[in-house]
Amino acid sequence: MVARASFEGAAAIVVDRPLKAKESALSTVKDSTAIASVMEPETSAAPVSSSTSSARCPAEMALVEDRVCVDRWEGSLVELTPGSERPWSPFDPIDGIERRVRAVSWPGVIPQGYISGLQAKRACAASGKRLCTSDEWVSACRGPEDTLFPYGASRQHGVCNDDERPVHPVAEIAALLGIKSEEHWTTAMNNPLINQLSNALLPTGERAGCTNGYGVFDMVGNLHEWVDDPSGTFRGGYFMDTTRNGEGCKYATTAHSFGYHDYSTGFRCCMDPEQAD
Repeated sequence: MVARASFEGAAAIVVDRPLKAKESALSTVKDSTAIASVMEPETSAAPVSSSTSSARCPAEMALVEDRVCVDRWEGSLVELTPGSERPWSPFDPIDGIERRVRAVSWPGVIPQGYISGLQAKRACAASGKRLCTSDEWVSACRGPEDTLFPYGASRQHGVCNDDERPVHPVAEIAALLGIKSEEHWTTAMNNPLINQLSNALLPTGERAGCTNGYGVFDMVGNLHEWVDDPSGTFRGGYFMDTTRNGEGCKYATTAHSFGYHDYSTGFRCCMDPEQAD
């Protein structure tokens, strides 16, 4: 069993920085390392091609179609504290503290789940960015070759984190904690243990082939990604499903409100590029 019996219900797990690729997701991390150090990619994190870099976008963003900067990696959060900031646990929702966090995009860390579209929009704005429009998101996903998947025209299982675990993570956690069946698809959906199971959510950029010529990663699989639609739309699928609501970059879920969140909902930010000289 991968989870500890001492965890009960939806008790949050506090980590002092985003978890890197080689750390146990079920370990409580206590580390005073400066934030700058966790921004360095793990050796397993996918490298960024210099050909996709642009002075018109921040280093953590890629220039897409010469019209929009898009985060290369799925979003993480940092908590704003007096005089400083510290990484927020990717397993904790931010209900009630939305004004105390901002969005960042880092390679080699567990990205933020458990976030609503409204919360993601505010977190992006706090970093001088915004949620991507659906059109911007699709353009970034399809890449400069305009393919159905980031890596090409047809699905290749395992290139992105779309392996679909044999046991649904909500059912696994519900069985472990004795959660009633009628709560499986309600309160249990936000249990922080879900994204800490093995063979589930992966660090950003770990599937090095899940990218395209723009140098954006994980746009299919890993986490759903909110786009700027007040009616509520997230795109790309997640580690358990990248087919039910469309193939590849066409995948879009519209069944939930913009204020909804669960273990599978993540985000990335966009911004307008600097004007060319």
